Amino acid sequence: MTTSRADAVHFPAGAEPDEVDLLDDISLPAAWTKRWAVEPSKPTLWDASCGWVTRGDLARRTAAAAGRLYGAGLRKGDRIILSAAASVDLVVAHVAALRLGLIVVPVNGAYQRAELAHIVGDADPRAAVVDNPEWVRWLAELAPEMTVVSPRLDLDDAAAPSLDQMDSRDPALLGYTSGTTGVPKGAVLTHGNLLAGAESVRIAWRWEPEDRLVLALPLFHMHGLGVGLHGTLLTGASAVLLNGFSPEAVLDAANAHDVTLFFGVPTMYTRLAQSDRVAELSRLRLCVAGSAPLSADLHRRLEEAAGVRVLERYGMTETIMLVSNPYDAERRGGTVGFPLPGVELRLAPETDEVLVRGPNVFAGYWRRPEATEEAFDEDGWFRTGDLGELDEDGYLRLRGRAKELVISGGLNVYPREVEDALRTHPDIDDVAIAGTPDEEWGELVTAWVVPTTGRTPKLDELRSYLEGECADFKHPRLLHLVDELPRNALGKVQKHLLE
Repeated sequence: MTTSRADAVHFPAGAEPDEVDLLDDISLPAAWTKRWAVEPSKPTLWDASCGWVTRGDLARRTAAAAGRLYGAGLRKGDRIILSAAASVDLVVAHVAALRLGLIVVPVNGAYQRAELAHIVGDADPRAAVVDNPEWVRWLAELAPEMTVVSPRLDLDDAAAPSLDQMDSRDPALLGYTSGTTGVPKGAVLTHGNLLAGAESVRIAWRWEPEDRLVLALPLFHMHGLGVGLHGTLLTGASAVLLNGFSPEAVLDAANAHDVTLFFGVPTMYTRLAQSDRVAELSRLRLCVAGSAPLSADLHRRLEEAAGVRVLERYGMTETIMLVSNPYDAERRGGTVGFPLPGVELRLAPETDEVLVRGPNVFAGYWRRPEATEEAFDEDGWFRTGDLGELDEDGYLRLRGRAKELVISGGLNVYPREVEDALRTHPDIDDVAIAGTPDEEWGELVTAWVVPTTGRTPKLDELRSYLEGECADFKHPRLLHLVDELPRNALGKVQKHLLE
């Protein structure tokens, strides 16, 4: 008998949601190696430096890479930083680490020394795979005993005694995120979380082995790594890896490699809509958007110019994917759709905060029991920090964030971090950072500044001041000079009153 579960809309006709076990394969490495044994000569990943590699190539190369990591002294449960341009070599290193039972710590390569130092001090990694020479110097200073290598894993050959022997409860990935405190904390995602997250979108988006994804998202981001890469390998599909985004590169890859899928953030879709080649998107089976809302106008322009009805979804570091517009039913603009397979969702009474639970929801924050306890309610529901409403048909519409996170170009900016850096500027008495809605970027990082008496700081001066302190994407794009910041009786800035 068909159930009335909220996630039932995502299952193909004839499928019984109650009979689906998202954790049947135990872990992604176990599922991947099983796929690779079938048609090992089938192409699976492409990059500009080495062309296509096959399933069999990945099986052999990741086993050899895992052996090198083992030979370097790494053991199950050790943390390993991964931060490099998207490439087959980086994928091999990532998959090898998971096959060996290491905990991968993906990090944005734009981070500056202080940001990297926090992660090194918190995660206590034993190795790092990086391609930035400056990072190599910083890591040598921050953790001299750490093994630091390029994505080629230039280490001595060795053989690991066993691979792919993980339980679904074993930690697999440490994704750094933050709320209003501005202090990044590591979300511990288990092998089961990663598997359930990828399996849910495989079902919902009708992802098949014949599909081919053009993947221009960075592999330090959950959208690119946990969805794009993990989903491709789980389904036995293939992907074209691009090192960075441009409309021309995406459309050229789509044409050259018979691509069927594209996943992007609103900034990417804005630039595609502005391209005189936008109609070429019509060749794709599915375009997915996330990380920030897609405006109604952009939805309309893409549909009119290319016949593309972009499918919006909603997720976060702690949960991978949570909610998605349906593949077969109406993709309703301004909403993120229905809970994905296996996800339960409700709105908290009075506050309307989105609460979720399911096999995709993380195990807790790394070495932060108090933060973990605060993140879940008494019944085990995860508090997302997002405010939502359900329309009469059950589609979820996000109204805003209870947390003060700014999402610009699909990347997270934590206001406290930027505020703390700017408060040391001699021309600034006080400052608040918030987001200004923008169609292309989702939000623009905006600074409200109370200047020191007799001073008039300029936007370019503030951006230059932050060089070396914060990654470029965190720098303010707009500046408002104000006499004072609105505060409540406890002295907290009331950011909703900033205008």
